[in-house]
Amino acid sequence: MSAKIKYTDEPLGDLKIVPDFLPAPGDLVLRDEGVKVTIALSKRSVDFFKAEAQKRHTQYQRMIRRLLDAYAEHHAGSSVGRAARSRTRLRRAG
Repeated sequence: MSAKIKYTDEPLGDLKIVPDFLPAPGDLVLRDEGVKVTIALSKRSVDFFKAEAQKRHTQYQRMIRRLLDAYAEHHAGSSVGRAARSRTRLRRAG
C-alpha cells in the first residue's frame, strides 16, 4: 500500500439514483416504555440466563425481557401486539 492513488477527472458514465432504503436514525433506537416489576425467579433460571448472557456479551435481564416480549407478541392478537412485532422486525433487520 505504498503506492499513492491518483485520481483523475473522468466522466462517470450513466448514473442511477438509488432510493433511500435505510431507516431513519430515530427508528434504530426504538424502545418500548419500561415498567419496573419485582419478580421472584428460580435460581436455576437466573443462572441459565446469566451464563448465556455472558457467552453472548449481553445482559441477562435484557435476554429475559426479550423472551417475555417474544412470548407476549406471539400470543397478542391486538394492534398493540402487531405494533410490537413491527418494531421487532425493524430491530432484526438492522
